[in-house]
Amino acid sequence: MKNHAIILLLLTSPLLTAQPGKTSWPHFRGNPTLPSNPKLLWSYTGGVRTVSSPVTNGPLIFFGDNDGVLHAVTADGKPAWKFEALSAIEAAPVIHGDKVIFGTLDGSLRALDTRTGKQLWLYKTENQISGSAIIAGTANKPTVIVGSYDYYLHCVDALTGKGIWKFETSNFINGSPALSQGMVVFGGCDGYLRVINSSLGTEVRNNLVDVYIAASPALSGNLAFVGDYEGSLHCIDISTGNSLWKAPGKEQTSVLVAAPAVAGNRVAIGSEDKKFYCFDSRTGKELWNFTTGSRITGSAVIAGDRVLFGSRDARIYILSLETGKELWKFDTGKPVGSSPAVAGKVFYILTEDGRLLAFG
Repeated sequence: MKNHAIILLLLTSPLLTAQPGKTSWPHFRGNPTLPSNPKLLWSYTGGVRTVSSPVTNGPLIFFGDNDGVLHAVTADGKPAWKFEALSAIEAAPVIHGDKVIFGTLDGSLRALDTRTGKQLWLYKTENQISGSAIIAGTANKPTVIVGSYDYYLHCVDALTGKGIWKFETSNFINGSPALSQGMVVFGGCDGYLRVINSSLGTEVRNNLVDVYIAASPALSGNLAFVGDYEGSLHCIDISTGNSLWKAPGKEQTSVLVAAPAVAGNRVAIGSEDKKFYCFDSRTGKELWNFTTGSRITGSAVIAGDRVLFGSRDARIYILSLETGKELWKFDTGKPVGSSPAVAGKVFYILTEDGRLLAFG
């Protein structure tokens, strides 16, 4: 169970952390504007398989690979620096000011200087980190919150890397948490969607889904949308803990590991049954689906009336959010499990053979 995010991914109005600027995408979720007619601008070859997703602060794009290397690439596709963490980086990094923060499969959480790649601090969990971290706290006291396979959700001082609190669950935490109004929302392989006070690390409430949750939730107001390992998409009111609707998976292969994308009355998500679905966010009614040639494990981006995502059929798609009609596609030649990063009118996405593609 791996989080192919991604992150960040990936939303228009709901957020995992604060909104990025127009030329940045500092975490694997954000507020995008897609180019009207995407063309491939450049390709950077990392040379190693990756299931990570890119993030950018404008001047640089960051992503990890399965050899444990964090790559920093310039906005024109040139290598800036590399950092060898010596353990696979599956999740998208997160950028906070002059720091890029990422976890690895040996349980390490690191902060590097975005300009030089110098390590600023290291925090250790007791098992692998497969989901992206988020930034919480305040401007003066920022914190980093991340889940681990050691069953804990960890809160770390973003300036020093020192632990602040840990919240224990009863199974792996695979996905990235979401943040809204001082509350952290996350799912786990214990089948719970939990709401945690981000300052104290205490549980406010939980909702038993009773199926593995390997995916990251998306938030819109008081509503949390999250997929499970049986392919069902859930809508839960995090202010009450009430389950509002459930859209069941249609096939045994309908595993949801991607985070949903939400805009207005639409919630969209790709499935491992090779289909991309769009539901009415108020009722859970299926509005349309679109079939690709392989599994969809990366999260999508909604921008206006269009939705962008990649598939393991080696293609990137843009569909009409209203109808599901295909508007654009690009054949990359290799599977795409990455979630896109959108900055200005450029978007970045990774292929699994380690190529970073820029479209604008």
